[in-house]
Amino acid sequence: MKALRIIRNYLCYCGIGKEEYNALKKDAYISNFRVWRVLHIVMTVVFGLLLLSTLFSSLMQINQEFYLIAFLYSGAALVLFSLLRQDSIAAQLIIYLSISVLFLFAGFITENKPDMPATAFIAMLLITPMFMIDKPYWMAFELCVASGVFLVWMHSVKTYEIWRYDLVNVIIFTVVGIILHIISNSIRIKEFVLTRKINIQKDTDEMTGLRNKGALTREINEFLADEDAEKGIMLLLDVDRFKAVNDTYGHDTGDRVIRDLGAFLSSSFTGKEITGRFGGDEFIVFLKDTDDPEDGRRAAETIIRGTAENVALPDPEQRISVSVGIAVYRGEEKNYSEIIRKADTAMYQAKRDPDRRYSFA
Repeated sequence: MKALRIIRNYLCYCGIGKEEYNALKKDAYISNFRVWRVLHIVMTVVFGLLLLSTLFSSLMQINQEFYLIAFLYSGAALVLFSLLRQDSIAAQLIIYLSISVLFLFAGFITENKPDMPATAFIAMLLITPMFMIDKPYWMAFELCVASGVFLVWMHSVKTYEIWRYDLVNVIIFTVVGIILHIISNSIRIKEFVLTRKINIQKDTDEMTGLRNKGALTREINEFLADEDAEKGIMLLLDVDRFKAVNDTYGHDTGDRVIRDLGAFLSSSFTGKEITGRFGGDEFIVFLKDTDDPEDGRRAAETIIRGTAENVALPDPEQRISVSVGIAVYRGEEKNYSEIIRKADTAMYQAKRDPDRRYSFA
């Protein structure tokens, strides 16, 4: 059973767990997109040159129609790549279609020399899978279908002796191509795993496990730079009289207050929000895709009430409180510093209002 699970993991999830693969799938798709964007440029140039060569060589004219179709397809794929999202399923389907075009190209080369072994096709079986990261069973399906079509095609083209030789080679190298794809996928996906771990460590606040200041700055700036992101709400909060907490109960208690507040925020905002520790006793919660002040008010009240209930001091008669500044984003601010300045001003206004403890910029 263990062996079957290992085989399933390698065929379905590149040798890692399902959840870990799903977390990295977007990065893999983006990598495929960037690699094949370059390869489509190469394909366009190569098929263009081959098409041009048919004007000067009668030997090349036999595949003129295919070169024209392949040239037009490669150019169309480049145009589509400029319109599609890098992590889209549509882009991945185009890549598989492009792999099929390359197999057809190898088939036509083989057809032109029916007395020779299918070297070009076998080369494609080994090379093309190396440029794709995906669940390996999809590439296995692609290779098996391509090999089956090729063998049926060549059966009417080659002598039985040569065809039988190709049959053995194609079966062997289809299996080898699948194995190489599984191995290369596993190696490349584990590079993504390592990179992701390094990025998480780099972007994580050690005390709370939330995003640190660098990660907050980058992610909010990315959101503000997105043309489709036209609204959001930033909540900036800090612990009231935090210095007094450190002075009265000691820094260990102060650290525990920060950890408990971070744990509460992490458990309370589990959707698309950007949540992190800005530094010291300041935290940020950024609500995406809303500019409704009521959403900001509800979030602020949740933070204020939850902090009092979940963050305790050694003296049970004392309660921790926070002040929250709220800045609504409606597509005006262009970077992080502009919106946080507004939220910071609102937070200090909130400190002067002990009844509500939140204020809008």
